[in-house]
Amino acid sequence: MKFMVCVAREGLGEFSADDLTLGRLYEVLASDDTHGMVRVIDDSGDDYLYPISLFDVIEVKEPTATRLHALLAA
Repeated sequence: MKFMVCVAREGLGEFSADDLTLGRLYEVLASDDTHGMVRVIDDSGDDYLYPISLFDVIEVKEPTATRLHALLAA
């Protein structure tokens, strides 16, 4: 499991900045490095593609990742 933290909301263009919270942790569902996008479940509860530049990767150990996954899925 991979997690990222939102560090920016500027320059979203057609994307809504209301669905991302600065400093919030998001679980990565998929990433598309060729297009620089990442799919996360945003604050609306739906999964969307966002520019990867809006996030920084957070390294967490497996037991913590499992707990975070359960918490964010609830």
